[in-house]
Amino acid sequence: MATVPTIRLNNGVEIPQLGFGVYQVPPEDTAEAVGAALEIGYRHIDTAEMYGNEKGVGEAIARSGIDRGEVFVTSKLNNGFHRRADALRAFDQTLADLGTDHLDLFLVHWPLPTIDVDYVETWKAMEEIYASGRCRAIGVSNFQPHHLRRLFAETEVRPAVNQIEVHPYLANDEARTFGAEHEIVTEAWSPIAQGKVLDDPAITEVARAVGRTPAQVVLRWHVQRGDVVFPKSVTRSRMEENFALFDFELDEGQMATLTALDRGERTGPDPDTFDFVPG
Repeated sequence: MATVPTIRLNNGVEIPQLGFGVYQVPPEDTAEAVGAALEIGYRHIDTAEMYGNEKGVGEAIARSGIDRGEVFVTSKLNNGFHRRADALRAFDQTLADLGTDHLDLFLVHWPLPTIDVDYVETWKAMEEIYASGRCRAIGVSNFQPHHLRRLFAETEVRPAVNQIEVHPYLANDEARTFGAEHEIVTEAWSPIAQGKVLDDPAITEVARAVGRTPAQVVLRWHVQRGDVVFPKSVTRSRMEENFALFDFELDEGQMATLTALDRGERTGPDPDTFDFVPG
């Protein structure tokens, strides 16, 4: 089994660079999918309150027989719980649904800058959660540099992670560079742009040159750039393919080829305008 490298967060916690994402995995299928991922060797699971499948993640970990301390579990605060009291209750519910006494990483899922609950208030609630000792690290998701600057100015704990959309068509280097300058690790969601990049001629040519699939080439590009990545699939063969990233490398020219594909194309919402709150 391959050894997945870890990245040290700004508070000293080690996070596996490759994880398994459960976005859009139906709740009834989650335990089976996560169980298969754990069998393959994944030890980092990324879920969210919004996904509705935290219980399945917890069931899979419990059934696996793997010590809880060996599995890095991330979840994210749902958009309807940004007020302090709501955030604290939502975190308690996440622990209950996962069947665990702690999280490894808890994120604010979206900044929601257009709604009436300021994300600074939300982050202060996250600081309370962190201070309680029930979460080993806290971070944000989909925050732009200007959102982070406000947190720096008005709060005490610097986010350990910023989970943002990154793929060859959206290198998102402004946010990534800002994070690196401030010891905030970038996690890349939609790492293969929902499959849109896999037929790109430049990527398929690199894949042929290194004898790998286009998906493996793109995920390896992420890894070599220093991002944490968690591809999602419910197909075991694809999970295994996505895990096989650590026995080959892209050279500088191949890395540059993928980076040059950047065209600022999002597959998801713009964090500056997204305001969805579940009813």
